[in-house]
Amino acid sequence: MADENDVLTDLNQGEAAPNGADRQPSAGIISQYVKDLSVENPNAPSCYQWQDNPQVDVQFNIAANQVNEEVHEVELKVNVTAKGEKGQFYLVELAYAGLIGLRNIPEEQAHAFLFAEAPRLLFPFLRRIVAEAVQDAGFPALQLDPVDFNGLYVQQLQAKRQQEAAAGGGDTPPTGQA
Repeated sequence: MADENDVLTDLNQGEAAPNGADRQPSAGIISQYVKDLSVENPNAPSCYQWQDNPQVDVQFNIAANQVNEEVHEVELKVNVTAKGEKGQFYLVELAYAGLIGLRNIPEEQAHAFLFAEAPRLLFPFLRRIVAEAVQDAGFPALQLDPVDFNGLYVQQLQAKRQQEAAAGGGDTPPTGQA
């Protein structure tokens, strides 16, 4: 009859784990919430009489902060500005956050999860809040287009690598003794 430690060793690929220890990788959303929401309608009520269609500008920002060893807060910020020839129709600023649990995940994969996958999971909820906020301001609900957070993450990594390569591109003298 195999004892308990033999079973733990087999499950953890050769590493003996203390009783109850979990060494399997896991990631997921623990909680999500509105951190900050601002809706401005600076030209009401005159803006409801304007005939031109607003030009809508949408800006995103993603931040991740470590809360403790296994929990990070991912904050997805969006600023939506609608302007016309006579002025601003509305402005919506939303900071939507999620507590993300990460356990036994290598740092590189954790970074990708926090900046690509977690925003993808949070986005539908942010999108609904923005649509309702615009509608509550007296305008037709704004349905934000889907965002390819993974594609944006890959682009930013490539741009960062190119900048690092350009910064260290042959300008440093060789080191060592001749």
